[in-house]
Amino acid sequence: MAAGLFEGQYVWHPAADDRTLASVCTDVRAGRYLSAREALEETRSDYGLRAHRSLVLASEAADSDLTERWLAEERTPEAALLWARVAVLRALRAADAKDERAEALERIALSACDRAALMDRADPTPWVARLSMARLHDLRDAAPQGLLTQPPGPWRLFSHVLRLDPWNREGHHRFLAFFFTRHGGSVNAAWDVAAFLSQRAPASSPLRLLPLVALVESYNPTQLLVDRTWEQPQWRSTALAIYQNWLPEVSGYRFTPVLDLAYLAHALFMAQREFEARAVFMAMGPYACRMPWSVFGEPEEQLSRARRACGLPVPGAG
Repeated sequence: MAAGLFEGQYVWHPAADDRTLASVCTDVRAGRYLSAREALEETRSDYGLRAHRSLVLASEAADSDLTERWLAEERTPEAALLWARVAVLRALRAADAKDERAEALERIALSACDRAALMDRADPTPWVARLSMARLHDLRDAAPQGLLTQPPGPWRLFSHVLRLDPWNREGHHRFLAFFFTRHGGSVNAAWDVAAFLSQRAPASSPLRLLPLVALVESYNPTQLLVDRTWEQPQWRSTALAIYQNWLPEVSGYRFTPVLDLAYLAHALFMAQREFEARAVFMAMGPYACRMPWSVFGEPEEQLSRARRACGLPVPGAG
């Protein structure tokens, strides 16, 4: 799907150019779920799209009773999935805020994920939602052979996701996030897991971006010459390989993968490969997301700085 032209302003909404999803978000905010049912039903054979739509819709529905009403009126896999997504989001928010209701909300979320998984046993998405909560109950299975640091983590739960969908994008990202330092992991473990998972994936897979995600997560502005890290041969070659092998696939996607493109554009920009970064920004069109830019400063300022260096227009530069 073509991202569309930049017309002077960034579009920050996570629906990006999935126009069906953007329309459904409007309905969900108004308390209507019928269009959500249709939008999710058409994703039953496309788990990447199902994950994307259900996650965005959950963010819109989490502060209302829409999912509870929908599930009470329609006991369908789609209603159960969105309820699970919302329940998990609420549980994670409560845990991060150290809310006294966190444990109760986590129990509700686990039950909701189990229910959604039973209603559609082939769908990996409820298991992916459950995987995002692994850091709350500190799952520590032994790591398989092949990792230098042998980091324990939710390997069995992740393996179940892979049995259902071997290259599930969100599942890989949720699993990697378990090892981030902000979730109690370590820089070395996150790098090890990211390298292990990305090397298993096809060259044209967006999972090849996982090391770039881990690199951003490890960013420490107090380290000497830290901004030159992306210029090192290993990181420059990683970014260029993704540019060569994955970027050509993006035009065939059903929605523009803004977050993945942003990580690639950022890595190429930091590696001083402005020509290639420019092509990635053009593939993004006007769509923008906070990560990875927010790690380095105010997101819009950082994004504009990178675009400007690549000779591309930015908001307010008329």
